[in-house]
Amino acid sequence: MEKQRPIIDQLSRIQEQEYNIFKQYSKERTRENRNRIFEEYSYLAEILAKKYLNRGVDYQDLYQIASIGLINAIERFDVDRGYRFSSFATPTIIGEIKKYFRDKEWMIRVPRRIQKLAGKINDAKEELTQRLGRNPSIPELAEHLMVSEEELLEAMEAGGVYSPQSLDEPCNDDANKGVSLGDLIGSEDMSIEWVENRDFIKRTIDKLEPNELKVLKDRYFRGKTQAQIAKELKVSQMTISRLEKKIIEKFRQELAVK
Repeated sequence: MEKQRPIIDQLSRIQEQEYNIFKQYSKERTRENRNRIFEEYSYLAEILAKKYLNRGVDYQDLYQIASIGLINAIERFDVDRGYRFSSFATPTIIGEIKKYFRDKEWMIRVPRRIQKLAGKINDAKEELTQRLGRNPSIPELAEHLMVSEEELLEAMEAGGVYSPQSLDEPCNDDANKGVSLGDLIGSEDMSIEWVENRDFIKRTIDKLEPNELKVLKDRYFRGKTQAQIAKELKVSQMTISRLEKKIIEKFRQELAVK
């Protein structure tokens, strides 16, 4: 135990130093203080940038992207929450790098008409929200943009636009009336950072069975009731209710993995 004491003391000093520099930055958010923190933890950007080499992108470009992630982590880190900065910064940097590759791939693979449509959706949603005094439905958005619902959903899925709305749409069944999918998953776990992270949404949706995916889209995109979906699929409403619970459980499980 005595042999471990110097190591424990060293770790305590490192944690104390980390606490002090971030506490100082929370009081004085100057560029000088931020640069000091960046230099202290730039090794994280270097290590993670090298991890994604050999994917057709130059190291310097990857390092710049990783550095953006590191700066974002510095800006968002709350030292009083009790965890180490490296534990917080690592997934933030990785997320920034993955977003770069995803966006790069998206520009190549997604048809241009869908790219253009995806770029119009947020503006259309804001305009309709102001006009209607609430979030517009999928049919209302499609009509406003003069496209089919399927085209709109394709553009929303391709651009990740759907994720906040799909989780904020209220349930219509009696047991959960007025409660959103995000609420059912758990407000403490489902922070705004997760909602905005379309990687999490896509990863979960990829694990849904075809019938589960249909229920998710019908319930949270198209605003259909369980009874309407049950009638279309020629099953009982209880079956749809069970499917919806399975969907929610898969979101919970994915959160637990993350």
